[in-house]
Amino acid sequence: MKYLKFFAIFIIIFLIFYIFLWFKSRKTYPLEFGISFNHQYASYLGFDWKKMYLEMLDELKPKYIRVAAMWSEVESQKGKFDFSAVDFMMTEAEKRGVGVMLVVGQKAPRWPECHVPSEWLDKESKGKHADYLLEYVKTTVERYKNHPALELWQVENEPFINFKFGDCRNYDESLVDDEIKLVRSLDPAHKIIVTDSGELSFWYRAAKAGDLFGTTMYRVVRSPGGRIINYDWLPAYFYRLKARLVGRDPKEVYIAELQAEPWFGAATGISTAPIATQEETMNPDRLKKHFDYARRTGFPRAYLWGVEWWYYMNEKNNDGRYWEMVKEEIITN
Repeated sequence: MKYLKFFAIFIIIFLIFYIFLWFKSRKTYPLEFGISFNHQYASYLGFDWKKMYLEMLDELKPKYIRVAAMWSEVESQKGKFDFSAVDFMMTEAEKRGVGVMLVVGQKAPRWPECHVPSEWLDKESKGKHADYLLEYVKTTVERYKNHPALELWQVENEPFINFKFGDCRNYDESLVDDEIKLVRSLDPAHKIIVTDSGELSFWYRAAKAGDLFGTTMYRVVRSPGGRIINYDWLPAYFYRLKARLVGRDPKEVYIAELQAEPWFGAATGISTAPIATQEETMNPDRLKKHFDYARRTGFPRAYLWGVEWWYYMNEKNNDGRYWEMVKEEIITN
């Protein structure tokens, strides 16, 4: 009987707290939208990535974009750096007055998550990996620290996530602090943002590591087994409260990835998943809900995740709904 009474009190307190979170989630806040873009993924889908990138800038008119200087690409050969793709994106952003969040490090947005030049790094002794990593970081920062388009550095992508995801055999979490210190020493003029999973992490390390903190926000996902997991039960104020609990002012928190594309399973992708299957995790009504939900968190900025998919749907499926919805949301915001 004693335990039943304790359990009943716990349930009542939990319900009161849950209702409080939903009550606090009624308020909406001003929110600016940016877009996260990956040129390698655009090419993988069969497009001229430069054409897609320019159409994104000119038609959707984002104020902010997030792109990456992926180590595996800019130093695909040891000691030989090729920044041509990043140069193009930075230059075109500058022409349009778009602020760039530039990702640097072992991990970067999009599969395979870790973008380490393993082809040649595997042949080097483990003791030298840190030196090569920091040299790549240094070279990248020195190249772009005075670029007019640069607004923020993102050091690593979800570096402290506590589960295995992607191809990350050469990822070394112990080097993240050294990377951040190096970027800060080379470029004290630009702030550093560090990101973490919105739903699968407590944020403690990532929230304290940079000048700003970035959270992902995925509302409908698929488990490795294909089961759909829905987070609609989670009040938006949860994220705001979570930020305060780890010592972050919500004004210093950005949504680094706001889901605006389907969540594909391990065995499916854009080319193999039927449209009906894709729309189980992303459709126009769902996208509208994500816009609204993000506004209720109280965070000032959200980078939309999925421009390559909107473009694919528009070009290959004659479905411009997502492209037009994002355009209207950004331009009228």
